[in-house]
Amino acid sequence: MKKILIFGGTTEGREFAEWCAANGIHADVSVTTDYGARLLGNGKMLNVFTGKLDCGEMKTLINAGNYAAVVDATHPYATEATANIREACKCTVVPYYRLTREECKLSGTCVENLDELITFLNTTEKTILSTLGSKEFPVFAKVNDCKKRVWFRVLPTTDIADICGRYGFDETHIIAERPPYSVETNIEHIGRSGAEILVTKECGVKGGYPEKIAAAKECGIETITVKRPADSGYSFNELTKYIGENL
Repeated sequence: MKKILIFGGTTEGREFAEWCAANGIHADVSVTTDYGARLLGNGKMLNVFTGKLDCGEMKTLINAGNYAAVVDATHPYATEATANIREACKCTVVPYYRLTREECKLSGTCVENLDELITFLNTTEKTILSTLGSKEFPVFAKVNDCKKRVWFRVLPTTDIADICGRYGFDETHIIAERPPYSVETNIEHIGRSGAEILVTKECGVKGGYPEKIAAAKECGIETITVKRPADSGYSFNELTKYIGENL
């Protein structure tokens, strides 16, 4: 029986997995977190693996699964994961398909990368609300007066206090809530933090980018967007059409 391996953890990855299940296509889904696994669940047509994999572990998984194809539905900014998946597929000679996220029109100040972001933030003394997640704590530790100026919105996890201690952040400056975040929720978070600058990635409609921008405009604060890395692949409709016709 033909199976697909999906590297996901994103909204579009979950939707593609659900599409496979609804169309009688067996799929294994690899996600990095328990949160991503809970959103999917295990069903008759879906099998979910949890845990971060390096390239070698990806190759082992692909070889063991006898997959007809691999779909990379990882986050648009997860460039290391995408590079590892591409390399694993090349080594195992399994077809690779990149499921891309629809882009949004950029708003406010835009920077090319995180280094440029920190340079910009260090030209001001304004209070910052980062929506980039706990992964970027080491980056924001380079912001001048970071303990006082920086607030974070993150997923609620048990290690947040430890991470704050490691990088010298104020634990009271953490907003730990799960998405989705409406415009009203973003406005509440901006108000709670007293932010004068909202930092975001261009995470697309599914990542809540329009709601962040609308909230920032409503609150009259600046936005800084880290541009999305160059990417190419298939839209959801293009990929489901192809897979449906060929599998």
